[in-house]
Amino acid sequence: MTDNQPAESGDAASATGEKTPLKRAITGKLLFLFILGDVLGAGIYALVGEVGGKVGGAIWVPLALALVMALLTAASYAELVTKYPRAGGAAVFARKAYRVPLVSFLVGFCMLAAGVTSAAGLALAFSGDYLQIFLDVPTTVAALVFLLAVAAINGRGISESLRANVAMTVIEVSGLVLIVVLAGIVLARGDGEPQRVVEFDSSTTPALAVLGAALLAYYSFVGFETSANIAEEVRDVRRVYPKALFGSMLAAGVVYVLVGLAVSVVVSPDQLAGSSGPLLEVVSIADVGVPDKLFSLIALIAVANGALLTMIMASRLTFGMARDGLLPPVLDRVLPGRQTPWTAIIATTAVAMVLSATGSVAALAETVVLLLLFVFISTNVAVLVLRRDRTDTDHFRAPTVLPVLAVGTCIVLMTQQTAATWLRAAILIGVGLALYALARLTGSGRHTSEEEHDDRDEPAPAAG
Repeated sequence: MTDNQPAESGDAASATGEKTPLKRAITGKLLFLFILGDVLGAGIYALVGEVGGKVGGAIWVPLALALVMALLTAASYAELVTKYPRAGGAAVFARKAYRVPLVSFLVGFCMLAAGVTSAAGLALAFSGDYLQIFLDVPTTVAALVFLLAVAAINGRGISESLRANVAMTVIEVSGLVLIVVLAGIVLARGDGEPQRVVEFDSSTTPALAVLGAALLAYYSFVGFETSANIAEEVRDVRRVYPKALFGSMLAAGVVYVLVGLAVSVVVSPDQLAGSSGPLLEVVSIADVGVPDKLFSLIALIAVANGALLTMIMASRLTFGMARDGLLPPVLDRVLPGRQTPWTAIIATTAVAMVLSATGSVAALAETVVLLLLFVFISTNVAVLVLRRDRTDTDHFRAPTVLPVLAVGTCIVLMTQQTAATWLRAAILIGVGLALYALARLTGSGRHTSEEEHDDRDEPAPAAG
């Protein structure tokens, strides 16, 4: 659906019509692969065992539920990104909707904290059982070296990063398809246990088991929101973004459900829960000549791809917040020639390196989900608030019921979080509040003037 009302604010149109220091190098196909590559990855390669440990054999059920929950919030992102396509994503939406600098900062900082926390978790996933098949090295050391390599690729440029993403996405999808094929082979020879796909953890009710598992399964889909932070680098963003967003999420959902069914048929939930390389268990049990090292390499590429795309998001979000005065202005420096936000890349990489030494993959994943739930609630409310801000450009419009339902799902998922996860998130948010106070005291923030500035009389150029 589109909104063709007369413009009351030039912000939405000028966001695409104005010049940007970032390079518009992302086509619709690259955007589809960016989102698909970010959604697929460690969530299924590293955490499917944890999901099985919570729900039992019916792994596909929380995966399907998590997809539906994620699509509700994705509809709000589709509307706001096509209406305000600027680097900064959820922070930009909060600033426009609430016009309270502290709220805008906290939304952006939660998104940023979630991004670097996710990258830290992915670095640990990369350095676990899949890597140990090749190298017997300390996990923390391997994670730090891995994050430095991701930063180097990110710094070379968005085009180079997305070309790497295309290749890695093809490889990681191939790995997941291989798991489904191997499960079919196991079934064909009569060795699988298909009845497990409808079995639930007997220690609780099926509903509670599914809901608890959906919390981790939700982490497998949350990569979609990172695309909002590269909207300024997408060509014809209003036309291609909704198609790329929903198409990639549905494709990932189908793959995830098939993998959930395949894994459950081949491996028992207890065996899955005890492995940090759960999909490797399928390869070993199938025993059809696929080398463990080959599949481990595929898994490593999948995790690396997720980390690369997450760090692209984190650096662009940091750049956007710094440009809007929500973070120190030093973080909006762009590397000449490469046109990449180099100071933001350095800062986000450093924080991810610190976080990689603070917890397990599952613990960091749950923290990511909790931080993002705050962001998603803000975005889903913002989409309703900003309906009053009409534009003269076509953009996607979500049915009103979707953001309302999305807020409800976010609140339900929050109730499933542990006290330890709430504490970790609170500490991170506390750090954000301290940075905000420091910025205000030193006068480095420009948000007050930016909040009061409204380009209502500025003509809206055509979207580019």
